[in-house]
Amino acid sequence: MLAMTVAMSASAEEAGGLTWSAPPEWAAQPPRPMRAATYKVPAAKGDAEDAELAVFYFGQGQGGAVDANVKRWVAQFQKPDGKPLEDKDAKTKQEKVNGLPVTTVEVKGTYAGGGPMMGPATPKTNFKLRGAIVEGPEGAIFYKLTGPEKTVNGAEKGFRKMVESVKPAAKK
Repeated sequence: MLAMTVAMSASAEEAGGLTWSAPPEWAAQPPRPMRAATYKVPAAKGDAEDAELAVFYFGQGQGGAVDANVKRWVAQFQKPDGKPLEDKDAKTKQEKVNGLPVTTVEVKGTYAGGGPMMGPATPKTNFKLRGAIVEGPEGAIFYKLTGPEKTVNGAEKGFRKMVESVKPAAKK
């Protein structure tokens, strides 16, 4: 019965004219402001907390330029000595997935978050962010996975499969 429930929860999600499929072991969370979807990614063995994948869609022409978003995500992390990370501290890559431009980013360090309501109350050490910005015909969709480094590393294959599943939604 559990396997059937898990398999049924692997349905495709949709926002901004794009669809994607999240890994079945990632639990969809209740709706939250400004998010198209939120998933809880189970903690890796030894990690004290789960990771979270937040999916944002702000509308056509909204949400800012890809480079500005990458810079903002990198700025949410600090080096162990508390100094800010720089662009060179992040791994970024541009590619095409199902004909859509995709920019991926990977950054790790102390996660300080993105201001009120956007991050932890206290900085979290040994955290990592895996992000993907998919430029769709109705605007960009932002996929932001943050959590303990070990948990995010363990979710890498699922994250990659999800990004590779993004495609234009069927016309209705």
